[in-house]
Amino acid sequence: MTDLHGVFPYLVSPIDASGRILTDVLGRLSSDLIDAGVHGLTPLGSTGEFAYLDRAQRSAVVQATIEAANGRVPVIAGVASTATADAVDQAKAYQALGADGILAILEAYFPLKDAQIEAYFRAIADAVDIPVVLYTNPQFQRSDLTLDVIARLSAHPRIRYIKDASTNTGRLLSIMNRAPDMKVFSASAHIPAAVMLIGGVGWMAGPACIVPRQSVRLYDLCRAGQWPEALTLQRDLWRINEAFARFNLAACIKAGLQIQGYAVGDPVPPQAALSADDRKAVEAILAQVANL
Repeated sequence: MTDLHGVFPYLVSPIDASGRILTDVLGRLSSDLIDAGVHGLTPLGSTGEFAYLDRAQRSAVVQATIEAANGRVPVIAGVASTATADAVDQAKAYQALGADGILAILEAYFPLKDAQIEAYFRAIADAVDIPVVLYTNPQFQRSDLTLDVIARLSAHPRIRYIKDASTNTGRLLSIMNRAPDMKVFSASAHIPAAVMLIGGVGWMAGPACIVPRQSVRLYDLCRAGQWPEALTLQRDLWRINEAFARFNLAACIKAGLQIQGYAVGDPVPPQAALSADDRKAVEAILAQVANL
């Protein structure tokens, strides 16, 4: 199986007002990110607005990303549903398209018990022959993964990674202790350099779309153990994350990409695009970090 590590941008889903996925824009963005040195691509993460896209739109996003990557870097496709059977169908379809891994996300309406949550993720992993990355984000998910569930799932031969966006670095240490065979990706909100210091293997995050070169440099500094330089760069890049936290996830990254010349469209309604003033704030931050 592919060994996953490094910087995986959570890609936006470029879309026009009629709902058409702008596959040419996504292809250009994907290729440019690869040229900037990223280690993989993740379509249909949170920044990809998966919760606002229908089945055909999601498939178009995954296919366009795989075609643009053309085997140069692994593509980890997001799978999300409230229903286990639907999630399994998505995972199988994305593997058939050529995805190198699955980012498994649980959506929920009614509350779920641990056994049901575990069964959902296990069913996805049972259905494919490629690595599965568990995704946990209690800020947005009604039913989250407990440490006990994570530990049990880590015994599955295809569940080898977890992306934890809890913003709780102590939880990451607990995951590493309870599931030592599980490799941990952080979210940008964790401060990635700190997660690398405690044993993380990289991060999957939306801001890497707009600062890919700097993100890769930060990863390389961490891997080389050049911690003073890494922490200096991390502090400088944190301005991007502060903006990311102030605004809607997709709206902020899409605005940043538009400023950089990518016609990615606006967030899917009922989300709103950034106001003119908020867009100016993002533009100013991008100008500050452009030469890092």
